[in-house]
Amino acid sequence: MQEETTEQIKERRQISNHNVADSGGKLIFENPTLCSQLLREYSGIEILKDVKPEDIEDVTERFIPMFTDEREADVVKKVHLTGVGDEDDDDVFIALIEHKSGVEYNVVMQILRYMVYIWEDYEKQMETLHPGISHTKGFKYPPILPIVYYEDRSEWNASETLHPRIALERVFSEYIPDFKYHLISINNFGKEELIGRNDSLSLVMLLNRIRNAEEFRALNLPKDYIDRLITESPKDVLSVIARVIAVVLRKQNIPEDAINDLVDQLKERKGMALFDNYVGFDVQEEWRKAEQKYLVNQVCKKLKRGLTPDAIAIETEESLDYIQEICKIACRSEMDCDVDKVFDELQKKRKSMPV
Repeated sequence: MQEETTEQIKERRQISNHNVADSGGKLIFENPTLCSQLLREYSGIEILKDVKPEDIEDVTERFIPMFTDEREADVVKKVHLTGVGDEDDDDVFIALIEHKSGVEYNVVMQILRYMVYIWEDYEKQMETLHPGISHTKGFKYPPILPIVYYEDRSEWNASETLHPRIALERVFSEYIPDFKYHLISINNFGKEELIGRNDSLSLVMLLNRIRNAEEFRALNLPKDYIDRLITESPKDVLSVIARVIAVVLRKQNIPEDAINDLVDQLKERKGMALFDNYVGFDVQEEWRKAEQKYLVNQVCKKLKRGLTPDAIAIETEESLDYIQEICKIACRSEMDCDVDKVFDELQKKRKSMPV
């Protein structure tokens, strides 16, 4: 077997990370391809329709102090736009992307704090380069596009502006900061609409809509949609999709080896083969198979150590008849205690048995 490279080991560990929050904003939007799709196709802002992955610079690390531990999925992007201002130069704006898995009613105040923090940081940078520049009449701060990416199925009913969070808002309305954030809720996109968008982010959003095994099997995505995305998506985007799939599958308590098999198919760009299994996945059946394969592995190891079926039955606490059945298959010359071969043969034998 060929040894894994350092990069492959790192990716395997990432996919095996059981942090459910991985399915959210930081995992998705730290990827420049998916982030550019978000800005182009889901922001509704005309000047962003041509944003490319190479136009986006991740500056999240610079602003880590403003994020609390609970908000570690948030990301900050510096986006370079050419020739959209008064002069034909490189204009910059900041995209602040907040990931939410539940309704947070104070998010608009949190965003205001973040925006001020970002502007203060920009002012300090400019003052370092050009002392006194922020006190000049022509000094301007970069625009900030605050985005809330909401993954839950329930309705988002938090205010998108600051006014409702301030007492006596009507009396003091002129003195309350006037802004709103841009809400992108997966709950607001139908399945057919997302498929019609035909981009990698739409697939991620479809995956994140899944909440149970029934929705798993009802996903039923078009073959050409899946094949095109799996075939044409860059390797780094496939890695993100694989990690999202792993998180979704773990929510269904699907065995880790089954998850890794599906992820491996995806990495090999076996699009429809992957989702044929994915759509028809039976959680209980796959769990039973995983346990059965583990038992076969234990039996084969013990046979190689010279243990008898009786001794193996005692050690594994399984019925003697079942252990003898596995041993009989494993000891056949063509099987030679090969776990995969023995397991496959055992599956065939059980399928052929009358119900």
